[in-house]
Amino acid sequence: MKALCEAAVEAALGAGADYADARAVSRRSQRVETKNGRVDALSDSESEGIGVRVLLGGAWGFACDRRISVEGAREAARRACDFASAAPGAHARALAPADPQTGSYRTPVSRDPFAVPLEEKVELCLRAEEALTSPDVTVRSAFVRARRELRLFVSSDGASLEQELVECGGGIDAVATRDGLYQLRSYPSAHGGSSAQAGWEYVEALGLAEEAPRVAEQAAALLRADRCPAGQTTVVVDAEQMQLQVHESVGHPTELDRIYGTEAAYAGTSFLGPDDLGTLRYGSEHMNVTADPTTPLGLGSYGFDDEGVPAQRQPIVRDGVLRGLLTSRETAARIGSGSGGSMRADGWSRMPLVRMSNLHLEPGQGSFEELLDGIDSGIYLETNKSWSIDDKRLNFQFGTQIAWEIRNGQLGRMLRDATYTGVTPVFWGSLERVAGPETWRMHGLTNCGKGQPGQFAHVSHGASPARFRDVQVGVST
Repeated sequence: MKALCEAAVEAALGAGADYADARAVSRRSQRVETKNGRVDALSDSESEGIGVRVLLGGAWGFACDRRISVEGAREAARRACDFASAAPGAHARALAPADPQTGSYRTPVSRDPFAVPLEEKVELCLRAEEALTSPDVTVRSAFVRARRELRLFVSSDGASLEQELVECGGGIDAVATRDGLYQLRSYPSAHGGSSAQAGWEYVEALGLAEEAPRVAEQAAALLRADRCPAGQTTVVVDAEQMQLQVHESVGHPTELDRIYGTEAAYAGTSFLGPDDLGTLRYGSEHMNVTADPTTPLGLGSYGFDDEGVPAQRQPIVRDGVLRGLLTSRETAARIGSGSGGSMRADGWSRMPLVRMSNLHLEPGQGSFEELLDGIDSGIYLETNKSWSIDDKRLNFQFGTQIAWEIRNGQLGRMLRDATYTGVTPVFWGSLERVAGPETWRMHGLTNCGKGQPGQFAHVSHGASPARFRDVQVGVST
């Protein structure tokens, strides 16, 4: 496959490209789902092909081919050059300089997920489901997944890279119904459990069957819980919901292509401007957010991005001030800062875009109990249920699966149907405290959408529970 990438780059340069890169990808994905004691879905798919990107006359061109052959590689390169030549208007794109990289990266794996028998995976799901026992739980479901991806990358700048990425994950859901009321509890995270870049050992460590009784019990208890009251109050947001908060209100708006308005599909543009870097107060002094594609187990970890730029840890917000942006070589050159490093493509048939990798809210100090201390009246929010944010990533509303009243520094009665709303810099400006490293958790998401045609990026976020003052919860009257 490396030879095919070299042939594609050679063909692109021969057709007049000023720059070219080729990415050959071979991917295998497997998923097992069970529902109410039966196998609900089982898929095992493979895909391979080559994608070629060129810069010709200041315009980008991209084409792909599913044939793993020299003919397919060269034809994709020639079509990419034809597309770039046909681009209307005048173009003057430039790329930030990049040292040519050679090397490899592989996910550390203790147990190959594709060597685990399907029977074992089905049994694990059914065992977890069986433990989701409650008279009010009407739908019990569990799933496990795995993916292996081999990526070869060659560029006309001299890069020659090989990466093998292995993912595993799983999750459980309990749906409880009674008298027309519907409540959901999930573990370890909403919207598809949690995945990591690791072997089958990660799925085993999730303890799906062990956590299931608690999940079922809480789903049933929510049917009898009081509705979350409306008003302005202090809120404590759990680590899992904080991860989605970071994703939606920090990750997407700091993608520099959105800031420039050259990308808007799936999530809009951004309330930020290029000149905000280094000056904009994003939040309080307790807000520290870091992009880190080197995080162990991170679903967005890699050795090199899809432009051949080495992975590197980068501050995005420090002490509440915007200090970094997610960039490509092109947008880094445009802003005159950095060298890119955030370009990723979904497989071989898509052109790379600026994407999140692993984006973390850094921990502060103290235990969860210390985070609650001093709160006379407030709400503790746990596990995402819904999200909505405008196309500038500014005004948002999130719902959580479960909440608890906070009284005199202690958790009180359980609450259902909790929501909270805010405006991004105002909300982050109300951040009073982030709990310490012992409370920090990371989950991996597989459904971050962007681009047209659409692409899904796999990303991880880590966070500790955090406390915010004067937040609107419930529906304002």
